[in-house]
Amino acid sequence: MRGAFTLTRRAAAVALLAAPFFVHIAQAADFPTKPIRFIVPYTPGGTTDLVARTVGQKVSEKLGQPVLIDNRGGAGGNIGMDAVAKAAPDGYTIGFGAISTNALNPHIYKSMAFDPRKDFTAISLLGTSTIVLEVPAASAIKTVPDLVAAAKKNPGLPYATAGAGTSMNLAGVMFAQMTGTELVHVAYKGSGPAITDMLGNNIGVMFDNLPASLPHIQAGKLRALAVAGPARSPSLPDVPTMAEAGLKGYALEPWFGVYGPAKLPVPIVKALNEAFVEALAMPDVKAKLAQAGFSPRSSTPQELTTLTETEYKRLGDVAQKAGMTAD
Repeated sequence: MRGAFTLTRRAAAVALLAAPFFVHIAQAADFPTKPIRFIVPYTPGGTTDLVARTVGQKVSEKLGQPVLIDNRGGAGGNIGMDAVAKAAPDGYTIGFGAISTNALNPHIYKSMAFDPRKDFTAISLLGTSTIVLEVPAASAIKTVPDLVAAAKKNPGLPYATAGAGTSMNLAGVMFAQMTGTELVHVAYKGSGPAITDMLGNNIGVMFDNLPASLPHIQAGKLRALAVAGPARSPSLPDVPTMAEAGLKGYALEPWFGVYGPAKLPVPIVKALNEAFVEALAMPDVKAKLAQAGFSPRSSTPQELTTLTETEYKRLGDVAQKAGMTAD
């Protein structure tokens, strides 16, 4: 009798410990049952915002629940991604991570509230973007050599980006290093405010993600001098790469991906991954993003995990050699 009681008590204890596991499985099986918050760690009007809204709409249709875009800019994307890291691992909060937030920032900010290698669950790559070097249409600078000459004549020439620690900031640092010039970084809170100052001739040089600037380039309000990637952009076929413009070996191609909090249940990761992969493969999505200068590309969760880890190591070396810092 006593043995039976002990066995029953042990069984009850095991069942109690297993209960959260089965609750997780049940929740994952029903996922999603309410709106999903998609945190974009930058202000509206930039590349991430455009991609998130375009793809998010299709993901919403696939999953049968609204995907609500939540722009939380600041600290080079760290504020928004910190909110993702601290969210409940239930799939209802995901984030738009980038080469900056998940690989570069930890090496240049004095303090970080999260570790991109431990505090996230990779879901899918979203694609890559092109960084464009541009000036106002009325500028006397018409080529990359013109800019190099101006920078050497005027040490401390300012250039704008969407924020400190962004891939655009890295592009500017690489440009100064490879040309032997002294540039001063002016960090804005997103591409939108920086472009506004460019259009108002309040600042004369900018490194930006192409999707945000492309409409203004096409309208003749901004002049593209070069793109930072290894190949010309299909959106700007007449604009040379940095290498073609004289900076041999210069190449930088920002990547973006979807992340959830750490310990996201596998069934939820699978559901989200499938939704994003399907959305990115849709012809209308591919056409809209390509037209904006963004190259959509999905991946498995493991592929994004591997990319994050390798880029974290690579950009750590780059940032150290460049002496990059951000407050």
